[in-house]
Amino acid sequence: MTQAERDRLVALKKAKKKLITQKQAAEEIGITERQVRRLLRKLRRKGDRAVIHELRGRPSNRRLAVELEQRAITVLSDPVYRGFGPTLATEYLEKKHEIAVSKETLRRWMAKAGLWKAGRRRVVEVHEWRPRRSRCGELVQWDTSTHDWLEGRGERIYLISMIDDATSRLFARFVQHDTSEENMRLLWSYLERWGRPLAFYTDKASMFQVAVKSKRQEQREGLDRQQMPPTQIARALGELGIVWIPAHSPQAKGRIERQFLTAQDRLVKGMRVAGVRSLEEANGYLGKEYLPWWNETLIVEPACTEDAHRPLGKEHDLAAILSHVEKRQVTNDYTIRWDGKFYQIDRRDVRPGMRKASVRVEQRLDGSIAVRFRDDYVRVRRCAQPISEQRPHTAVEAKPPQQPAKPKRKPAWMNNFSLRSGLSLRQAVRISNARS
Repeated sequence: MTQAERDRLVALKKAKKKLITQKQAAEEIGITERQVRRLLRKLRRKGDRAVIHELRGRPSNRRLAVELEQRAITVLSDPVYRGFGPTLATEYLEKKHEIAVSKETLRRWMAKAGLWKAGRRRVVEVHEWRPRRSRCGELVQWDTSTHDWLEGRGERIYLISMIDDATSRLFARFVQHDTSEENMRLLWSYLERWGRPLAFYTDKASMFQVAVKSKRQEQREGLDRQQMPPTQIARALGELGIVWIPAHSPQAKGRIERQFLTAQDRLVKGMRVAGVRSLEEANGYLGKEYLPWWNETLIVEPACTEDAHRPLGKEHDLAAILSHVEKRQVTNDYTIRWDGKFYQIDRRDVRPGMRKASVRVEQRLDGSIAVRFRDDYVRVRRCAQPISEQRPHTAVEAKPPQQPAKPKRKPAWMNNFSLRSGLSLRQAVRISNARS
């Protein structure tokens, strides 16, 4: 008997003994007077058990069949569903096996079968969350995860993600290598789909910032660092008019970090069930299953409905901007050198002042080479090594082996000469004076 039932029994007994009226008992218990009269009649027949519900201890009429429970546990016992929680398991049972149960019912079944063990949440350090930006496209977080996405079923792949700070809208792609070229390809797809955001928020990886080596003491003192040239991605963002903001800690870009935690749980298990084994299959599952689920379920409404993305203009040539760009000097014969190869500028595109001038060389993402002098592109073709760069090859005659040198003879005038056996200086002076 619960405490509420005991309180109800006390009020009914006071009403039975005429200590309080039925109306006062009804107000004390929180029921109607008619219900009080019914309970008083039941109290005279059954005694104190009148306040206990008669269905207590009996199975519910809406109880699910035991066969359904056994079928669900058999499905979830398969190794492919290893580590699934009740919430994710409920979705897969309904979508793939047509078993519709609530997550709390499935939680109880899994706990009884030993497939789920509820644990206490650890108390972690609480960080004050930064408020979301007000408009979509005002700030986009950008990062890469190196998790074992295929769980050893295929090659190692990386997940590059971009998540909008205001709405949590997600855009991502699996790549084979985490390089500047692959990140530029994802950036190209983002810009064509939504336009130019106001700012990107990333970590301080080498593809975004050139690290400066300095002494620890200089870092502690906060001395001004040497200005370094921008990376290829930083240059491209500058030409697109997009601000780059570096994060000083993982907690600063917590929105995309939490997104990776969700992906490392749901996305990994989903690709395991789907049997994904390659990069192409992973991107197919990502685009058809995971991203639509995320953008339909987890996005939020921004505080302001205005979109902060800016459209691409005619001056924004993505093929030229999203490429590897360097400066090269034109030689006297109108050739340039790139990656150890020589390219000849077409005679029709030679301009005054081009000799000894600098040109912009762009290695596009498709592998082609484009050369721009001032505001115009010039045609180039691959050529052999110029004559000025070729070194003449001269045959070197083999020298005959040298004969061993003969030992030198000692001069004859040194014979019988000794510094110790000669006359002293005093004696030599006497002899010289006597002769004079």
